[in-house]
Amino acid sequence: MSELHHECGVCAIYHLPGREASPLSPLQGPEEVSRLMPRMLLDVQNRGQLSTGMTSYNPDRSKLLDTYRRLGTVSEAFRLGHRGKAESIMRQYAGRAAIGHVRYATCGEDDVSYAQPFERHHLQKHKWFSFAFNGQLANYAALRDKLLAEDDHHLTRSTDTEIIMHEISRELSGDRRPSLIEVMHNVAGRFDGAYSLALLNAQGEMLIARDPLGVKPMCYAIEGPLLAAASESVALLNLGFQPESIRSLAAGEALTVVDNEFTIERFAPAGRTAHCFFEWIYFANVASTMDDRSVYLARKALGEELARMETVPKGDDLIVVPVPDTSKAAADAMAYALGVPSVEGLIRNRYAGRTFIEGGSGRVAKAAAKYTPLPQVLSGKRVLLVEDSIVRSTTMRVLLDRIRTVGGAREIHVRVACPPIIAPCFYGIDMSRIRELFAPPFVERGQPSEAMFAEMAAELGADSLRYLPVEAVARAVGKPADQLCRACITGDYPTPCGQKLYQVALDNYQNHSDSAAERTYEAAATTAG
Repeated sequence: MSELHHECGVCAIYHLPGREASPLSPLQGPEEVSRLMPRMLLDVQNRGQLSTGMTSYNPDRSKLLDTYRRLGTVSEAFRLGHRGKAESIMRQYAGRAAIGHVRYATCGEDDVSYAQPFERHHLQKHKWFSFAFNGQLANYAALRDKLLAEDDHHLTRSTDTEIIMHEISRELSGDRRPSLIEVMHNVAGRFDGAYSLALLNAQGEMLIARDPLGVKPMCYAIEGPLLAAASESVALLNLGFQPESIRSLAAGEALTVVDNEFTIERFAPAGRTAHCFFEWIYFANVASTMDDRSVYLARKALGEELARMETVPKGDDLIVVPVPDTSKAAADAMAYALGVPSVEGLIRNRYAGRTFIEGGSGRVAKAAAKYTPLPQVLSGKRVLLVEDSIVRSTTMRVLLDRIRTVGGAREIHVRVACPPIIAPCFYGIDMSRIRELFAPPFVERGQPSEAMFAEMAAELGADSLRYLPVEAVARAVGKPADQLCRACITGDYPTPCGQKLYQVALDNYQNHSDSAAERTYEAAATTAG
């Protein structure tokens, strides 16, 4: 599934004065806690490599808030390979609080102006803020059209990030001085979609919020004077926070820092949750824990589910091979349960870049360069090739060809630790047209069956293909099915606008009007609103 565009990652850190120092306190002093931000962003860079940035708060400089944004990876943006230049950036943007972001584009252009955080300047400090978010608003079009219809408004970017910025600004307009929780409560009532959000204003106030359905993850921890939050727990664990102190923010909750004191409050009523199951299957770092469920243990359980379904006869020539890296936990667990060796028949070239950076034919070339089959491991073998998912099938087709022609495998049986992806995502994953997905043309002909899987295997060039059933996901994640967002494998969306967009996507697919140049999110924006 390395051809899939990822989501985004959000981080935040704050040094709270007046608290007893801890081993986690920054060596350079509380006014330079922002130095920890690049380290945190490195730990969530699996969620985005297109651009990165941070905003810091420092009451002792004229730019109370100052934002640094660049295209590229964290190392590239912060010049981590050049000590002098990295130090210069850290000095210029030093502050007692900071928020940060890594991005892939689910909407908008690959341009630095789309990089986050977004900063809105204002003469009044409580109206001067910067924020970063992970997710996507399914009702982006309706919010956009409403804004443009009022007064003499103009939007400079085709992105919901700008919409969120203006909606927050609307809440702060006039003589009102609403609390951060009030602002979040009011804008959440107008948002349909998924988001985790970090905001910092020029008064030194911070807000960390998770959408009312909890689609996107957000973790936090506090020890002594240091408070930190991130899309994934691994970023906090690697800062030195103890595992037991790291918690997931509940759906509809927000953490705020006001007057140097932090509180956790609910900004939306408690209701059903819709945690994105893909976080556990693919997106999250395998070392992370989200909503009290280990990502590693979830993937291990997926492999055990695959093992229970396996029908290929055992033998000395049968091996399990994971597609690196996110499939390894599932492959190892499957192999252990079957009593079959799990071996690395594919070696990932970590310097070839991520496949989904390129589009179209570029993905094919990237996929070919990204993995090296080992003939010494694969030659003459029957291979159970374990992949976390098949989305567009570009990478899988290339891998199957190379495993046969270069690796010399005798048979290749593809095992997918996920059900077939049959529907787009409108909550922050870049797969928004049905036509770009591999499974729909096969699944629309009837319920999954051995005959259907055989047809799909033949199309890919595999000897056999098997997916997990939909019900296996909830068992592996350890959450009730009604607490998960499984829209991309069921077509059942947790929000009204998400369901409307799916109908638009279905109509476009059935009418053969999918546009290769536009996502459903963009091409059908007005209709979906």
